[in-house]
Amino acid sequence: MTEEKKNLERLVQRIDELLVVLNRVAEDLRQVSISLKSLAVSQFPQPPVTPSPAPVPTIPRPGERLQTVEDIKMALPEDLESLLNFEEKEEYIIIRPRQFLGSENFAKIASAVRGIGGEYVSAGKASHFRVPRKKA
Repeated sequence: MTEEKKNLERLVQRIDELLVVLNRVAEDLRQVSISLKSLAVSQFPQPPVTPSPAPVPTIPRPGERLQTVEDIKMALPEDLESLLNFEEKEEYIIIRPRQFLGSENFAKIASAVRGIGGEYVSAGKASHFRVPRKKA
């Protein structure tokens, strides 16, 4: 029985050693994955930066009003609001994710934004949703 116990202890020790090695390999693979993802994002062509003329302030016409961040927030699912940053510009309200949204959350937000006349702007790390402030 003691010989069997020694063999079992050696097997358990070997398994523990293998687990340590596998954990190191998993961590290395995670680091490689992060590096590859950041490299892939930098390989996407970025839109050329062209200087734009200074925006001309727009005055709403009668019957036309400007949308606010609060209007946009009301159109979005409440549980997803905390995942987004909102920024008011002259012509648009810019919506940027605070973190990776995942396909399901992205689809919900994109659908809501399209429903209020907005769009998704794909620009690598600078990607965002934008909604025109003018609303008839």
